[in-house]
Amino acid sequence: MANVSIRVDDAVKQRAESICSELGMSLSTATNLFYKKLISYGGIPFELRVDPFYSEDNQDHLERVINNYYHGKSKPVHKKIEELEKMEE
Repeated sequence: MANVSIRVDDAVKQRAESICSELGMSLSTATNLFYKKLISYGGIPFELRVDPFYSEDNQDHLERVINNYYHGKSKPVHKKIEELEKMEE
């Protein structure tokens, strides 16, 4: 059996180990599952895409919204559930 050595951010490793533990497996077992799925799928076994939340445009928008809020240029909207349901109609 081969050994694989990879570098991973400490926080990422800890979170991954925690999830694997909850699933009743080790990080090594999860890595083996990934390799087996990679082989059977013939590629990366999940969609690779950029999360639009982290796009430069969205981050700029969020920064503007936060700055507007902190500088009193906007206020939070408070609506009752009934008002929201009417807006949906």
